[in-house]
Amino acid sequence: MQAALSVTELTVHIRAVLENDPILWDVSVQGEVSNMTRASSGHWYFTLKDSAAQLKCVMWRSSVERQSYRPQNGDALVAHGRIGVYEASGVYQLYADSVHPAGTGDLYQQFEQLKAQLEAEGLFEAERKRPIPTFPRQIGVVTSPEAAAFQDIQNVLRRRFPLVEIILSPCLVQGAEAPGQIVTALECLNRHTEVDVILVIRGGGSIEDLWAFNDERVARAIASSRIPVINGVGHETDFTIADFVADVRAPTPSAAAEIATPNIEDLRLDLRELDDRMAGIVRDRLNELQSSLAMSQRTLGHVSPANRIRNLRQRIDDWNARLVSQQRQRIERLRERLAAKEAALSSANPVAIMARGYAIVSVSEDGRRLTSAGGIKPGVGITVQFHDGEIKARVEDKETHERYKRTLF
Repeated sequence: MQAALSVTELTVHIRAVLENDPILWDVSVQGEVSNMTRASSGHWYFTLKDSAAQLKCVMWRSSVERQSYRPQNGDALVAHGRIGVYEASGVYQLYADSVHPAGTGDLYQQFEQLKAQLEAEGLFEAERKRPIPTFPRQIGVVTSPEAAAFQDIQNVLRRRFPLVEIILSPCLVQGAEAPGQIVTALECLNRHTEVDVILVIRGGGSIEDLWAFNDERVARAIASSRIPVINGVGHETDFTIADFVADVRAPTPSAAAEIATPNIEDLRLDLRELDDRMAGIVRDRLNELQSSLAMSQRTLGHVSPANRIRNLRQRIDDWNARLVSQQRQRIERLRERLAAKEAALSSANPVAIMARGYAIVSVSEDGRRLTSAGGIKPGVGITVQFHDGEIKARVEDKETHERYKRTLF
């Protein structure tokens, strides 16, 4: 009896059997998509099923990035790849390298062939992509005037940037005649208008509905346009050749209108912010200039003749005050000296002496002052001077008084 195998050993053997089968190296499987998961890593995980069985599938990011078709749950598609075993879960699965809707294999083959051809010619290169003008004055639109997408973008443009003028270059956007009309519409805008950017738009649909935008003539007309082109065809998951050659790919027509124009409310906000910043800059500059002017005025004030005159006037005022003070002090000292002399003179003034009870006696005839009693004889007239006046008298004999017949003393 054969020895028991471990789970890992058996899984590795099954993997070797499956991966060594040439049929499973290059296989296409058709089924309905379910459990579609787009991982943050960029890988796709989904299941293909039919009425009796289901098959797990994985598509690595490197293959996903080459896909123009984005499958959704419920889509019937054909997936191409190889069968392998995921040992951790013990399940076999399809490692897909491409997918396309069931029944459109020929269209997808044509799509991939034209895509590869134009890519090889460099029409997809980022270097040839032109920038979209920030503030377009005129926007050209290539689409059907009856298309709902045209009404949608008009609503978006009126809301976002009503200043822009819309110029429609009408054409069919579906059917055998659509590619030629799209090319003519692009050429008309390039030759006869001064539009700043062109929007090529159409709503969503099947690959057959959008096939006009996979036409080589349309792709080359977009690539040769002298005016930048934004391609907004289909829904977000729809990709056409026009997306790759256009200057910008928009996921929807409305998104194309948003990409082509600024939001006027954002512009108003930006203008208000710029106005506030400019006002602040002007205020700061004025404050700087005022400070500089004040400093210059102070500097000029220090060296100006007017300031020197003011300083000299102040010095003159100081000198005058000092002179006045000195004169006052001198006068005060002189007054004090005068007062002292007056006091000395006053104390030596005969009048002051007489006021204390003394008198001056002089001979009336000649004014000779008498300094002793023996210096005058009886009968001589004398003048006795007091502090407040004088009297006249005559010297009489002491013992007798002939005139008055009486003794005086």
